[in-house]
Amino acid sequence: MSESVHVSRQFDEDLGVLRTHVLEMGGLVEAQVSAAIEAYASGEIITVKDIVEGDHRVNKFEKVIDDETIHVVARRQPTASDLRLVMGVNKIVTDLERIGDEAKKIAKGARRVHEQGMLNVPRATDVRHVAEEAVAMLRQALDSFARLDVALADAVIHADAKVDAEFKAIVRQLITYMMEDPRTISTAIDIVWIGRSIERIGDHAKNIAEHVIYIAEGRDIRHTGKEA
Repeated sequence: MSESVHVSRQFDEDLGVLRTHVLEMGGLVEAQVSAAIEAYASGEIITVKDIVEGDHRVNKFEKVIDDETIHVVARRQPTASDLRLVMGVNKIVTDLERIGDEAKKIAKGARRVHEQGMLNVPRATDVRHVAEEAVAMLRQALDSFARLDVALADAVIHADAKVDAEFKAIVRQLITYMMEDPRTISTAIDIVWIGRSIERIGDHAKNIAEHVIYIAEGRDIRHTGKEA
């Protein structure tokens, strides 16, 4: 086996490990978000501690992947599409870490809501509905990364508008409820912040999809839209 073939094969292995670790981190983050939403919906707040502690694993993944990207750039000097993959991975990991942070916020908010014992506010169940949509966006964004599927990434980008609209509708309803019954202000505000975290998860999933398009096609569509 020639030296160049050996180096090329090792480079492909390095990139494969990098992609695998990103998907593993994404799976962990998705599980964190789903557990946080389930804690909100079910009142099983005993899981909140596990979710908060799980954030350390997310952060550890981020550090490992950062180290791996530095290694790939320093040792392999990637060009063209390989360099886009490394740069895109670096940005995707940042979004995944921030989604992990939002999962932790949702879990803590769920604990406060259930400790107050006042979950029965209008449209409270819609928070779970929009959360399921945001989780679906995240899952599809990760799938689009795994396959470098631009069409699926585009679908994720377009789905974000629906999540944003549903979040705004929830806020309007909760504001009305707080005005009608000021005793529920504290709980309603917590639910607003939970909804805000869910909306931010959708934003980060959209970001990941945009990074996938950059990796696959070399186009940076942030702030411009896919057709730019």
